[in-house]
Amino acid sequence: MRTHEAAPLRRIAVVVPARDEEELLPSCLAALRRARTQLMVPGNDGVDVRVVIVADRCADGTEDIALAAGAVVVRSDHGRVGAARHQGILVALADAEADGIGPAQTWIAGTDADTVVPASWLTRQVAFADAGYDVLVGTVAPTHLRPELFAAWQTNHTLTEGHPHVHGANLSFRGSAYLTLGGFGAVGQHEDVGLVARLRQSTLRWRATDTIRVATSGRLSSRVDNGFAGYLAGLAGEPGA
Repeated sequence: MRTHEAAPLRRIAVVVPARDEEELLPSCLAALRRARTQLMVPGNDGVDVRVVIVADRCADGTEDIALAAGAVVVRSDHGRVGAARHQGILVALADAEADGIGPAQTWIAGTDADTVVPASWLTRQVAFADAGYDVLVGTVAPTHLRPELFAAWQTNHTLTEGHPHVHGANLSFRGSAYLTLGGFGAVGQHEDVGLVARLRQSTLRWRATDTIRVATSGRLSSRVDNGFAGYLAGLAGEPGA
């Protein structure tokens, strides 16, 4: 039962920006397939799932891998992850609109190409949406870090309900909420932080939750300026590339 009035979801668009991710994208897509399979059970079978890969300045096999997996591929030349995310979201909302599905019935599930989501990722998001939430701010945990680096990361991260962290690799929202918040700004970095800052000043119903935690690559070489890999490199005392 919904705790307050909310449009029932008809479409989930998983939007994934990617730049030369042919090595890690297959694991991301496999995890998304598992999450979709778990979602497609009686009661949720009316929710359509689309995966949108935004290939941003890719020069490797990222697009071919995405197409082979049945994903929608959007080519981008922005060179900025926020702009790439925004482009993918607009394409997803336009596709839904063409199918007669409005933004209030479209859920944008955001993650990254170097990230593996749990099998329950989409199912739990639908449950939150059905309960009336408009935005979910999820947690991430890096994989394959040296023990001392993982310990350093843990000192700055509390993975609990109501956590203070913001990660584009686990940030999802109703399409109408994204439009209400003005979308990701035209900035070179921290577009996710800016969106959540506006969210906290809005009347939208949102939740910071650890129940949809994802595993993201612990690599130290960053594909974007000041990204998660760059943050980890800083903890390690290495320059992020």
